[in-house]
Amino acid sequence: MKKYLFIALLAAGLMSSCTSYKNVPYLQDIETVNNYGKEIPLYDAKIMPKDLLSITVNTTDPQAAAPFNLTMQTNLNVALAQNAYTTAQPTLQQYLVNNKGEIDFPVIGRIKVGGLTKNQAEDLIREKLQPYLKEAPIVTVRMSNYKISVLGEVARPGSFTVSNEKVNVLEALAMAGDMTVYGVRTNVKLIREDADGKREIIPLDLTKSDLVLSPYFYLKQNDILYVTPNETKAKSSDIGTTTTTWISATSILISLASLIVNILR
Repeated sequence: MKKYLFIALLAAGLMSSCTSYKNVPYLQDIETVNNYGKEIPLYDAKIMPKDLLSITVNTTDPQAAAPFNLTMQTNLNVALAQNAYTTAQPTLQQYLVNNKGEIDFPVIGRIKVGGLTKNQAEDLIREKLQPYLKEAPIVTVRMSNYKISVLGEVARPGSFTVSNEKVNVLEALAMAGDMTVYGVRTNVKLIREDADGKREIIPLDLTKSDLVLSPYFYLKQNDILYVTPNETKAKSSDIGTTTTTWISATSILISLASLIVNILR
């Protein structure tokens, strides 16, 4: 009888370990993606309100392009604090996209770039510049504050600036040192705010391969990823707090008992 009980307990333990393991690896059932017949469009970030844009205009005649490349002087005190031999160098003026999706560009005035990709914004600015320049200029638009944040059960939570303006969920987790063993892979929460200020929380299951087909696979600027802790982490945290409380209470009671004994002697 004991033999059968031991076998049953062993089988139950193995089944539970297998069940928990299934919730650990990322991107399972890869056939879902490999057999996907439709073409997946390439991701291209769109400009949103509060984005900070760096815009340069280049032509063969630098003097003609100069009015469209505003510069601002670097603070000399800051430069000297960083390096005693550094001189203040002018840097390009950056443009903050307002809540209407507009920037105030020199000479041209207000230009609506919100909702456009970088290439679309470059084409629009190039078109607006044609009456002012004899030749078609080269316009380059870059987002200077493309930032995402990763919180919760990861090794290094924090905010990260993305220089190439393109990052997916797995790359964001890699920046944060990946999930800890206590992170719930099946319920990672993506917090996103759109151009109209509407916020939504999207649950993501990172164990499913069809994540790479999702419109939420690539992160937008200012997105937040939150990795929830599993029950084991939550219980251990609660146990730790409770244990500390009991130890403190016990110490106080022992101190009071010792004081009473000393008084009654």
